[in-house]
Amino acid sequence: MFTIGDFAAFGRVSARMLRHYDAIGLLRPAGVDNATGYRYYTADQLRRLNRIVALKELGFTLQQVGAIVDAKVGPEELRGMLRLRRAQLAQRLAEDAIRLDAVEARLRIIEKEGHMSTDDVVLKTIPSVRVAELSAVAASYDGPDITPVIQPLYGQIWERLGMAGVEPDGPPVAYYEKTDGEAVVVHAAVTVKPDQAETGDFQVVDLPELATAATIVHQGPMDDADQSMQILARWIDDGGYRSVGYAREVCLAFDPDDESKWVHEFQIEVTRP
Repeated sequence: MFTIGDFAAFGRVSARMLRHYDAIGLLRPAGVDNATGYRYYTADQLRRLNRIVALKELGFTLQQVGAIVDAKVGPEELRGMLRLRRAQLAQRLAEDAIRLDAVEARLRIIEKEGHMSTDDVVLKTIPSVRVAELSAVAASYDGPDITPVIQPLYGQIWERLGMAGVEPDGPPVAYYEKTDGEAVVVHAAVTVKPDQAETGDFQVVDLPELATAATIVHQGPMDDADQSMQILARWIDDGGYRSVGYAREVCLAFDPDDESKWVHEFQIEVTRP
C-alpha cells in the first residue's frame, strides 16, 4: 500500500486533491490508520483515479464524474466523449492543447489496464554519480507544472556547460525533491566526470547511490510516461515494497525532431516495510 503522497506521485495528482476526493466520497483510501489518520492506497485504485482525472479534464462536474465512474463506463465510451470535447477545445488557446495531450495519455493507460506487464521492471543498484545541475521550484509534481520549469533549465545547463568548457560524461538525469507543501524542487542535471569541480554558473553535486531501485525503460514521448510509472507502481505493490521519494529520469536517447525515438529509464528507490 502507498501513503497519500506516494500514491499522488504515481497518479500525477496532488495529495490535496486526493483528500478532497476522499471528503466527497469520490475516491476513498483503501485504509486509514485509526491512530494517526494517515490514508493508504493500493495500485488497483489507480484505475478509478485515471477515470476521474480523464472525465474531470473533459469538463464534467465532480458529481457527474462520480455517477459516470460508478456506472463503469468503458474506455471506448470515454474516448467517444473525448472526441466530442476535442472539437470544442480546438477553438481555445494553445495551452489547452497540453491538457488534451494529458487526457489522451490518461485514456491510453485506461485502455491498457489489465494488459500492462511488469516483466520489464528490473530491480538493481544505481551507483552514485556526479552531475552538473540547475534547479527551480514547480508548483506540483503534475506534468503541466513540471514541463514549463524543466525545459528552460535544460536549455540553460547545456549553454552554461559549453561556456565553462565542461564535457558531459554520461546521460542527463532529471530528479525531484519534495517540499513541505505540494511544490517540488526540479533538478535538471547532466552527468560529468567524477573529478569535475564547480567551474561555471551551475552546481556540481553527487547523486547518492540507490542501493535498491525498481527501474523501467520508457520509450516514446514523456506525455506517455504515466503508463510506465503505473507499471512501476503495480510491480512495487505486488512485490510488497515501498517507494522512497520520486523517480529519477535518465535520458538514454533524445531526438529533438521525433519524440517517438526518446528513451528514458525511470529509477525509483524501494525498501521493504
